[in-house]
Amino acid sequence: MSTYQAPAKINLSLRVQNKVREDGYHNVDILMAPIDLYDTLDFHNSRTTTIKCDTPGVPTDESNLVFKAVREFEKVYGRKAKQRITLTKRIPHGAGLGGGSSDAAFTLLAINEILGTNYELEELSTMAAALGSDVPYFLTPTICRCKGRGEIVTPVPELARWSSPIVLLKPAFGVSTPTAYKGLTCSKRIKGISYGPQKVDDITLVNDLERPVFAKFPILARMKHWLLEQPGTRAALMSGSGSTMFALTETPEQAAEIAVRAKAELDPTLFTHCGTVNPRSQA
Repeated sequence: MSTYQAPAKINLSLRVQNKVREDGYHNVDILMAPIDLYDTLDFHNSRTTTIKCDTPGVPTDESNLVFKAVREFEKVYGRKAKQRITLTKRIPHGAGLGGGSSDAAFTLLAINEILGTNYELEELSTMAAALGSDVPYFLTPTICRCKGRGEIVTPVPELARWSSPIVLLKPAFGVSTPTAYKGLTCSKRIKGISYGPQKVDDITLVNDLERPVFAKFPILARMKHWLLEQPGTRAALMSGSGSTMFALTETPEQAAEIAVRAKAELDPTLFTHCGTVNPRSQA
């Protein structure tokens, strides 16, 4: 058995260009960072490829991104890559944390290692880009600038050692990425909510998808406003297209206190996670 941990990510910054590309996507400029929240994938050699998942509602057929990653690898490899895959989910779905994309990327990395095919990063990146815009990022999960539709990934060396305590808050509902982008041209700002750039160290945090998503889900705007009022919060933002809201804090203890208060004051059913942005920087 071979075991891999696939990390979640947050978007420290997400800027969207107005013009839609010929392929239907928007060009974006994203500053992406890994966090210490992980799905676990176990791989066993098998006679056929199967997926088992511990989370109800997660598809285990060929519509799963992990399954699609196996098929994409096989397309290049020219042979079957037969694996029995067990997926243990900890990253919530529809959260803007990239869980499915990370699982797909680490499936490519795992099979490349298990089969000894030794494909280079560039070749794996081509496979990853065919699966989704965020998937190439997770092949090298450090702080990176992602451009194009998100598939052009460049590490940011000056932020390689940067990290921060973080708290995540996610309500029970998710937000689909297409829903967020559809509202870009027609949604209005909510009065009293701050959408402008926030500065932490040398990083400018801003998310152009907050306006359309907050217009459709005002509770997320309220959560951001609440986070910004909490002691120890350095910045608060929506990750990706939501529905996760996060706050960077001064200390881990402050992050933990915010998580407790959020359940008491906002919603007792919130998913919360307290951890570290860019955890490898501390290794």
